[in-house]
Amino acid sequence: MGFLNKLFGTTTKEEEAMANSKLKIGIILGSTRQGRVSPQVGEWVKGIADKRGDADYEIVDISDYNLPFLGTTDGTEPGIAAWNEKLGSLDGFVFVVQEYNHSITGALKNAIDFARESWYNKAAGIVSYGSTGGARAAEHLRGILGEVKVADVRTHPTLSLFTDFENGSVFKPQDLHQTNMTAMLDEVIAWSGALKTLR
Repeated sequence: MGFLNKLFGTTTKEEEAMANSKLKIGIILGSTRQGRVSPQVGEWVKGIADKRGDADYEIVDISDYNLPFLGTTDGTEPGIAAWNEKLGSLDGFVFVVQEYNHSITGALKNAIDFARESWYNKAAGIVSYGSTGGARAAEHLRGILGEVKVADVRTHPTLSLFTDFENGSVFKPQDLHQTNMTAMLDEVIAWSGALKTLR
């Protein structure tokens, strides 16, 4: 505690309050298209996460914010401010990412670009899906997150359209993904708590 006091200029009571307050983790749905399956995956992630009791988890659906395309607006739409406010209230993220043409969706990239400081010094995990588990989309996302100072954790559950979805529309994950989900959430919580001391 004494080292942290000197380094960050906090008091022991402030440090204890920080340690005892639950982290807030947003589960960000990365698709906005009609017929998307990301809400099913997001609910699965939240169901696993809520049982842990180590943080407050919530689903954050970018489609709720009606974000325009960056550069086509004067930036006064209320959804832009609401999006930044929501991100600013969170300590970390789990991105639910689907692969489109070997990358993330345009909607997710646009949403990331509509914020800056709200992302800084936070951690993120990635849950991806696609014909190859969404791995290529996740790797693209990692590079983008680095630019906005989000530390992405290593463990990465990958879901296959062939084995984890029935007819490509009903999400039925294999049991084996539970282990990776648990490990990923462990890392997100640890890193989110550590990075909170920098903000």
